[in-house]
Amino acid sequence: MKKYIYTILALLFIVSCRESGDSEKEKFIENLISQMTLAEKAGQMNQYNGFWDATGPLPEGEWQKNRYRHLKNGLVGSMLNVTGVDKVRALQKIAVEETRLGIPLIFAFDVIHGYQTISPIPLAESASWDLEAIEKSARVAATEASAAGLNWTFAPMVDISRDARWGRVMEGAGEDPFLGSLIAKARIKGFQGDDLSAVNTIAACAKHFASYGFAEAGRDYNTADTNEYTLFNTIMPPFKASVDAGVSTFMNSFNTVDEIPATGSSFLQRDILKGEWGFNGFVVSDWGSIGEMIPHGYAKNGAHAAEIAANAGSDMDMESSLYVNKLNELVKNGKVEISVIDDAVKRILGVKYDLGLFEDPYKYCNEERERTVVGSKENQDAVLDIAKKSIVLLKNQNQLLPLKKKNQTIALIGQLANDKNSSIGNWRGRGISNSAVSVLEGLNSYKGNKLIYSKGVDVYYGDTNFFTRVDINYNDRSEFNRAKSAAKSSDVVVMVLGEEGYQTGEGRSRTNLLLPGLQQELLEEIYKINKNIVLVLVNGRPLNISWADENIPAIVEAWHLGSQAGNAIAQVLYGDYNPSGKLTMTFPRNVGQVPIYYNYKNTGRPSKSQKAVTTSAYSDVENSPIYPFGYGLSYTSFVYSDLTISSETINSKESIIASITLTNSGEYKGKEVVQLYIRDLFGSLSRPLKELKGFEMVELEPGESKKVSFTIDNSLLKYYTVNKRWESEPGDFYVYIGGDSDVEMFKKFELID
Repeated sequence: MKKYIYTILALLFIVSCRESGDSEKEKFIENLISQMTLAEKAGQMNQYNGFWDATGPLPEGEWQKNRYRHLKNGLVGSMLNVTGVDKVRALQKIAVEETRLGIPLIFAFDVIHGYQTISPIPLAESASWDLEAIEKSARVAATEASAAGLNWTFAPMVDISRDARWGRVMEGAGEDPFLGSLIAKARIKGFQGDDLSAVNTIAACAKHFASYGFAEAGRDYNTADTNEYTLFNTIMPPFKASVDAGVSTFMNSFNTVDEIPATGSSFLQRDILKGEWGFNGFVVSDWGSIGEMIPHGYAKNGAHAAEIAANAGSDMDMESSLYVNKLNELVKNGKVEISVIDDAVKRILGVKYDLGLFEDPYKYCNEERERTVVGSKENQDAVLDIAKKSIVLLKNQNQLLPLKKKNQTIALIGQLANDKNSSIGNWRGRGISNSAVSVLEGLNSYKGNKLIYSKGVDVYYGDTNFFTRVDINYNDRSEFNRAKSAAKSSDVVVMVLGEEGYQTGEGRSRTNLLLPGLQQELLEEIYKINKNIVLVLVNGRPLNISWADENIPAIVEAWHLGSQAGNAIAQVLYGDYNPSGKLTMTFPRNVGQVPIYYNYKNTGRPSKSQKAVTTSAYSDVENSPIYPFGYGLSYTSFVYSDLTISSETINSKESIIASITLTNSGEYKGKEVVQLYIRDLFGSLSRPLKELKGFEMVELEPGESKKVSFTIDNSLLKYYTVNKRWESEPGDFYVYIGGDSDVEMFKKFELID
């Protein structure tokens, strides 16, 4: 009875708080904190992974029993990887009805690019350059996840990365901080909506703070060696944009920053995030990262690690159990001030309050909503839309694409063409294995041609999963001859090659960016028989496809596109959707160029010729990539002309208009991402050769022209200078407008005092 009286009183208090605003929220939280013991406060800072079937018998193992006792005693603030209304309700019931204060749990899950209905991997989505579609994709994920009992996702990953060897590039938005910042905002808006207390929204988490994408040699979890100016000019902007977008939580990273593990960095978490940026949410560690400060050589033991992390501003401990086991003693011994604990708990309770969990702890536990929302046709239609928009046409010699719809014999070759699992990609939430539409199924939906399928070669063997390496085939060529026979009797060959879905993602670093296994050999063998090849790449990172670029007439970058992959690819190949995607990571000629990115800084000896010895150049390959950032073709063609600027001088309070005329000179209706780049010719620090500062998606009918304009003001000219602040500096600038980062047409203007 005492429990229910408390719950009713809390509810009445919250209702009045809602009517009075944020100050009342603070009063409610302060009142709750005043009733908590030190152990209960440490408990709110503790997150456990799901440790038993909450709807089954009580846990039996000792470690499970201990966690169960913690749960019953109010020593758990959040649960991870518990999904489904029945399981969430069972655990929430323990927290709300059996603990002393009845504080609800927050339920977290890696909803990265979908819960059950899976969108393209985030790197693929970024290639759409369609912020509205990206937001909608996150909205679908949030709608399904919230219907399954969840209220917190560990997304978006906003790490900037220039290194395709790093497997987690699939989870981010590519190499550019300007575009990455806009995509971060779109994804956060999709997850959190306009009202975090709404039943179909979930708290977002900006990760990994910071520099995780700069892991040396592209090796996951490795040291990240960045200077202060790279940190603030390249790595930080998407994180700052996340704060500006109202993101509820942050996650710190596994790597060191300035030789200090990010989890223990007071500079990152207290000085920058909570201090300079004014972030009011809470910071969660990455999985076990507090304890990992011991092998880092930064903490001597678990207690020391907990002390460092708490003082540095890491508010919630994911899965190391160090806070719940060590903080009580650390406070009593004066190693951690109680004010540090109270601040962390206030932040955690604040997010729970914003989610509406104190008003209704079971608001996410509606079985009927779970049944009707998860996997709905509406959601499938939405992910098909973003999947089509994510596809990038890399090459289309002699207009081999789009495919003719009648009277053709098409050979479809590749294990991945008949694979219903790989396209779901890594970090697939509760995506059902083998549930994606395969390319074979997608092409079979078009009935006017004869389709011959041949596997060609096994890319991988056996079942694949998150926890084990993919077993790649390097020896078995037994299916080659069948593929050759299919190619010989066909007008066109569509070869679907690339990476199995679990070859990218966390812990999936590679030193070789070639097509895995025997796929390259198969491609070359088929080319000897039939040169009319459409190469469809399904992959989670930029690959080295130099040979294909030189020889194969048509190449389509189709990524890991999610549940509707096969339908999206088929609609693009047959021309029912004209591709409009643009790359957000540079494609290297070979792995030796990596890291490679468009916004590099010049050297004192820039390369003008491969023959020149004393310049910054390779002796065996061009400096340039195969495909630059921003690159992507269409079935139609676009012409840029008449670049103009409204003035050749501006001051810090003025702006100028840069304009270009875009003309569809081809035969198809199509969309083009018009991109604005600016170069600061000199500054207090060496400046990049180009920086993306704007873009616009333009759709034109054949023969149609449109004037596209961008406003350039002082905000676009600022960077983190030698003065250690964001500011613009007087001087000369170039402005470029074109279809990718290799654009050469420019106008010059000057910023004056």
